[in-house]
Amino acid sequence: MALWSHSLFSLLLIGLLSLPFPLHPTTAAAAGIRLSIIRKPSPNVPIFREAPAFRNGDGCGSDKIHISMTLDSNYLRGTMAAVLSILQHSTCPENLEFHFLWARFERDIFSSIKSTFPYLNFNAYRFESNRVRGKISKSIRPALDQPLNYARIYLGDIIPAEVKRLIYLDSDLVVVDDVEKLWEVELENKVLAAPEYCHANFTKYFTDMFWSDPIMAGTFKGRRPCYFNTGVMVVDVEKWREGSYTWKMEEWMVLQKQKRIYHLGSLPPFLLVLAGDIKGVDHRWNQHGLGGDNIEGKCRSLHPGPVSLLHWSGKGKPWLRLDSRKPCIVDHLWAPYDLYRSSTHSLEEY
Repeated sequence: MALWSHSLFSLLLIGLLSLPFPLHPTTAAAAGIRLSIIRKPSPNVPIFREAPAFRNGDGCGSDKIHISMTLDSNYLRGTMAAVLSILQHSTCPENLEFHFLWARFERDIFSSIKSTFPYLNFNAYRFESNRVRGKISKSIRPALDQPLNYARIYLGDIIPAEVKRLIYLDSDLVVVDDVEKLWEVELENKVLAAPEYCHANFTKYFTDMFWSDPIMAGTFKGRRPCYFNTGVMVVDVEKWREGSYTWKMEEWMVLQKQKRIYHLGSLPPFLLVLAGDIKGVDHRWNQHGLGGDNIEGKCRSLHPGPVSLLHWSGKGKPWLRLDSRKPCIVDHLWAPYDLYRSSTHSLEEY
C-alpha cells in the first residue's frame, strides 16, 4: 500500500509540473488565450488546436538548439504533443529549430504543423526510402520495419552541413524539463550521448547465431557494451559524418539480411557500432518503456527517480489507449499536451 501511495503521489506531482500551459513568465501564453480549431483537411490527418506562442525569457542569446524528429501521419498526434511539451518547458523556445524527416509527402501534415505552431522555426527534409530498400529485415513489431524508423541512421546525410550537433527525439514522448539542459551535455569527444542501461541483459538483443560466431561476437571486444534507447540522443553530426557511422551501420544491416543476427529494427545497428562507446546521460532524460513491451504493450509504472522526459517506447501509445478508454495511469501524464480535438467547434479558455 505504501508503494502504491508513493507512485500515485509521484504521478500527481509530475502532472502538476506538466500543465498544458506554462505558469512562468518566459512565455506569452496566459489564461484567456483563444485557441482556434483547425478544420480537418483530410480523413487521414487529425484536427489540432492552435498552440500558444512561446517567447524567450530574459538572458537568452542567439545560439540555436537543433532538434530532429520524424514526421508520419500515424504518429502526428504524438509529434504535436512532443513539440508542445518541448516549447512549454524551454526557457528560450525561440532558439529552438526543429528538423523534421519525412518519407512520404503529405501536404496536410505540413499545413497542420504550420497552423498548430504558427511561430515554430522548422525545416522538413525528405528521407529517401530507397536508402534502406533491401536492408530492412522483418522484426517482432511491424511499426519497427517502416523505412522512416531507420532515418535516424542517415541524419548525417540529411541534415544540412552547417548543423554540427542535434538532439534526436522519437514522437512518442513528452519533455517536462528545459531541453537546453540535454543540449548542453558534454560529449567528451564521443559521437553520441544517451542514457545507458547497463543492468539490462545485453545478450538478448542479438540471436544465438550472432553470439556463436566468434568474429561477430568479437565486435564488442575492448568495449563494455550497454543498452541505450535510440529515441533520445544527442549527436555530434559532424563527427558522425567524419566517422562514416552510417556506412558502418549499413554493413550490419546487409549482414542481417544474410544471417538473422537480431530482432529489433533500427536499434541493433546502433548497439553494434556504438554500445560501450557513447557518453552516458542521466536516466532522467529517458523514462522509457511506458508503452510496455513490443508484443502486448501492457501498462508499466514509472521508474524511481527524477524525470525530465517521459517516453512511451513499446507497443502501447498513450493517444490510442486514451481513445480506447483503457488508458494506463502514466498515459494521463501525456494527456495535458494533447492538442488533438475530434470536434470542429472552436474552443475558448478563460
